[in-house]
Amino acid sequence: MEELKGESVNIRDRELRRREEANRTYLMKLNSDHLLFNYKLEAGRYSGRDIPHGAHGGWESPVCQLRGHFLGHWLSAAAIRFHETGDMELKVKSDLIIHELAECQKDNGGQWAGPIPEKYLHWISNGKGIWAPQYNLHKLFMGLVDSYQYAGNEQALKIADDFADWFEAWSGTFSRDKFDDILDVETGGMLEVWADLLEITGKEKYRTLLERYYRSRLFRPLLEGKDPLTNMHANTTIPEVLGCARAYEVTGDKRWLDIVKAYWNCAVTERGTLATGGQTAGEVWMPKMKMKARLGDKNQEHCTVYNMVRLAEFLFRHAGDAAYAQYIEYNLYNGIMAQAYYQEYGLTGNKHNHPSTGLLTYFLPMKAGLRKDWSTETDSFFCCHGTMVQANAAWNRGIYYKDQNDIYICQYFDSELKTEIDGAEVRLLQTQDHMNGNMLTSSNTTGYQEINEITALHENLPSYRKYDLAVRTSRPKEFAVNCRIPDWIQSEAVIYVNDGFHGKTADSSQFYQIRRTWKDGDKISIILPIGIRFIPLPDDENTGAFRYGPEVLAGVCETERILYAENEDIASEMEMENEREWGSWRYFFKTVDQDPAIQFKRIRDIGYEPYQIYFKVKKARG
Repeated sequence: MEELKGESVNIRDRELRRREEANRTYLMKLNSDHLLFNYKLEAGRYSGRDIPHGAHGGWESPVCQLRGHFLGHWLSAAAIRFHETGDMELKVKSDLIIHELAECQKDNGGQWAGPIPEKYLHWISNGKGIWAPQYNLHKLFMGLVDSYQYAGNEQALKIADDFADWFEAWSGTFSRDKFDDILDVETGGMLEVWADLLEITGKEKYRTLLERYYRSRLFRPLLEGKDPLTNMHANTTIPEVLGCARAYEVTGDKRWLDIVKAYWNCAVTERGTLATGGQTAGEVWMPKMKMKARLGDKNQEHCTVYNMVRLAEFLFRHAGDAAYAQYIEYNLYNGIMAQAYYQEYGLTGNKHNHPSTGLLTYFLPMKAGLRKDWSTETDSFFCCHGTMVQANAAWNRGIYYKDQNDIYICQYFDSELKTEIDGAEVRLLQTQDHMNGNMLTSSNTTGYQEINEITALHENLPSYRKYDLAVRTSRPKEFAVNCRIPDWIQSEAVIYVNDGFHGKTADSSQFYQIRRTWKDGDKISIILPIGIRFIPLPDDENTGAFRYGPEVLAGVCETERILYAENEDIASEMEMENEREWGSWRYFFKTVDQDPAIQFKRIRDIGYEPYQIYFKVKKARG
């Protein structure tokens, strides 16, 4: 199955476009000399006596052993953005940075291009403690490869190819057992980049590197059905398995795919997830189906969300199982959106001293009464800072797929697809019908206020989501449109074609197929019943979180609150409030029977206030 992306998919959703533009502004705002500082310092191309004014801090500080890692993420994000939009200003900035990296590599002797010294890797082999040099260097490789693949920069490929010569020579000096010891320290995503470079260049050295970086001490127990993940650092292993996924795509060797499937089974299927779709606590995998004791201050690291979404995307392409797309949906709303580029969803009269925006929060705490801890633009640069700019570079990925002549709609966002089926041009325009009845979006009374039936028909927020898919074709063409039915639907989904009933289904996490000869102007309408559900912890059915459709709700709570339910339907203890503003529906909720009531928002709308996601529920006292 082929993921449709780049210029073939145009995002129209206002919230996704806002995030893309905020990300693009941030990429352009960062000073190129500061991005390159650690590379120039390592190559002897900086001659100042002091750290430059305004130089990046945090993990980019020249005294941090991970210094320089962020530039690789930056290059990837810039390339992904260019691939979607053709943004030449960003490409020029990227190309100039890559040119300077080539000069650094030349001054380092022609191979080494990293922002850290070679001896860091020698220290690993000698057993001296050092902080993740291969993780660091993989980011540069990743950025260079993406710059070649998505932005056509040939110089980036040459830098990466020459840099790989150093790794081939270094890794070849060790026995298998000794190199396995090195891999047990950390490998970053090196396996993935060797697979990428093998596909691009066809050079035998990358097959050699793939075999050397095969981490049998992790992969063997996974294949044997054991659990090597509980209490192990999550984001050191996810990139390794992403490498296996890429190695399978490049070589076709099924052993790589078997590892990916075994990892997913161990990390997700048997382990379970939080209501958000994420996992982990304190950066490690929680025990299987045991999360109650791990609700704390360091849940759901952003990097793990991003990388597990990538892994789910790979599995979807190769298996076609809608459950992987459902996993992605939960993590997009309650991870990627909830942890970066926050913009206040405010209330008039709710005065506070908090900022109205936030850049990135490393973790999403699950302990009641805690807050999101927002990073700064130039003084943080921890690992999640890098995956943030990649995740928000282009939101047009993962929405549409094509399998031969069949189209799959995996995510529901306003967007436009342009593709070709057997020589016929096909466009698919997806829009959400908000059923709000008018186009008035502000207090400006010159807005559209025409009298219409919809305004009165939907007096309150409808209990279903409606999405329309307009089909445009250059000539009549037979193919199938497959619409994903989410697992959060409250009752049967209903599908219409050209306003006529086509069918309905209660089979969630499946695709509903519409095969016909499509003509220009045809339309599909999808009705998805939506509401609030209580999602219990796997190890405590009386403690859980609330989801409205795909979105987790968070109570604004200074300290932990216990809920007292009047009946077995715990979700009925929640109701909407303040649901309308001018021409738009809004998403505020509150409890029904608590004293005092608890206000709830979508987790992505929580900024600086203390909150609670998981609630202990008791029967109301008589």
